[in-house]
Amino acid sequence: MSELWIDYANSLWHDWRGDGHAIDKLPQPEWQSAFLQKHRLTAPVPAPATELEEMARFRDLLREFAQRLYEGGSVTEPMMGAVNEQLQRSAVVRRAALHGEDVRLEWQPQENSWNAVLAEAAADFVKSLASGLGSRIRLCDNDNCKWVFLDDTRNRSKRYCEDKTCGNLMKVRRFRERKKAGDAE
Repeated sequence: MSELWIDYANSLWHDWRGDGHAIDKLPQPEWQSAFLQKHRLTAPVPAPATELEEMARFRDLLREFAQRLYEGGSVTEPMMGAVNEQLQRSAVVRRAALHGEDVRLEWQPQENSWNAVLAEAAADFVKSLASGLGSRIRLCDNDNCKWVFLDDTRNRSKRYCEDKTCGNLMKVRRFRERKKAGDAE
């Protein structure tokens, strides 16, 4: 399950293996194009340098909100104020469209800008909260990863963004620590 706001929040990539290396993908035109294409959005690529600071600021806010919710906090008025501020930066029209026999609600920005993209990310975050997914927002338990994800398990016990990467890495590390502690005795 990939949400627009989560993909946006995860544009700050950390090396999950633990070397401390991080890459900010927001300024990369390749990431911008792939993100826009994946979510069927439009904005100028590369993003204007004047907008990159706001883009990073909003990403950091989304990550902060995710951290708060992951730690058991609740949604606050200041959080909603920050989201509403982003929503107000761009005018949007929604329209009903027929695709075959499917009816869809489509988003039509009134401008081709990153402000419109950030407004849609803010709207997607609110949709997640409104649909009851706030308690499923997680940060990967691998301290080196810091990836934001939604826990889609029935019992809400998912600890790692990916079992095959972070989950496996942490399992091996725990095994080696136990083995090392056993050898020391």
